[in-house]
Amino acid sequence: MKKKFNKSKVALITGVTGQDGSYLAQFLLDKGYKVHGIKRRSSSINTDRIDSIYQGPERIDRRFILHYGDLTDSSSLNKIIGNVKPNEIYNLGAQSHVGVSFEMPLYTSDVNALGALRILDSIKSLNLTKKTKFYQASSSELYGKTNSLMQSEKTPFHPFSPYAVSKLFAHWITINYREAYDLFAVNGILFNHESPQRGETFVTRKITMALTKIYLGLQNILLIGNLDSKRDWGHAKDYIEMQWLMLQQKKPIDYVIATGIQRSVRDFINESANLLGMNIKWVGKGINEKGIYKGKTIIKVDKRYYRPSDVIYLRGNSAKARNSLGWFPKYNFKQLVKEMIDSDMKKAQLEMTLKRNYEKN
Repeated sequence: MKKKFNKSKVALITGVTGQDGSYLAQFLLDKGYKVHGIKRRSSSINTDRIDSIYQGPERIDRRFILHYGDLTDSSSLNKIIGNVKPNEIYNLGAQSHVGVSFEMPLYTSDVNALGALRILDSIKSLNLTKKTKFYQASSSELYGKTNSLMQSEKTPFHPFSPYAVSKLFAHWITINYREAYDLFAVNGILFNHESPQRGETFVTRKITMALTKIYLGLQNILLIGNLDSKRDWGHAKDYIEMQWLMLQQKKPIDYVIATGIQRSVRDFINESANLLGMNIKWVGKGINEKGIYKGKTIIKVDKRYYRPSDVIYLRGNSAKARNSLGWFPKYNFKQLVKEMIDSDMKKAQLEMTLKRNYEKN
């Protein structure tokens, strides 16, 4: 027997195959939504984060539907939005790697900045301004080279990378369409948020993947960038709940989403290592700093991972969200890191088993 589902709300998610998109899709399905997701056509399979949804019983009920589209292609966006006519659009799609944005600034701007504009203009041109609410995933990178100890909705922006500049355009064009066309459109200024679903090129996953492999003898060393960079790290599951909450309010208001607690890259490494029972000794300074374990160098700073301009200090003030919406993060830092370590340890153990079986044969 097929499940019944709530047809009252329909959501459309760009970037549905990413960390936030996969968590948000499941979150909305659990709330009875019919969920549509946009994914880019690729020669490789990149749906692993949503396979449990797409291949599960929900797919039979067609509560979760994938569409091929691209934030750089207005025609595909217009067609999808016009056919779906969603109650809510969550724009989570982006070229989201800050380091890559220095190498691909034009592409980053086309996807992140103009992509948001294309969606907003589709909503307007399709006469959906009274039906469709829009959520734009802003970023703490907007604050960039800030002098403020904590960043709130009132803190001036100073973007410090092509990625941040592209996100600043998307942030302000969202506000412009809200004010010019009376569109329910909001920005969630998200500080760093991680999970086992985080992309493998991001520093937190690089750390947890490398340390679990080093622990099992599958890898010898972790090459890392600036150990002194400080971030406000939260769990993606907490943050996608806040994204949804923002679209359930009577008035469109922008909010900062953050834990308010800041830690360095070195702190993340130490917490990860401690959970594995690895006591790392740090020697040297700056580019020459190394992490030593059992007499061997397992962590080394590599200048190749430094950016042309690097944001050093970010810490969010989410008092407005806590006071107005009653939102509080459920995960603390140690729980977040443990979940990532446990997940990557299972993957590393599977890799080790496969390697041993291969060597036996």
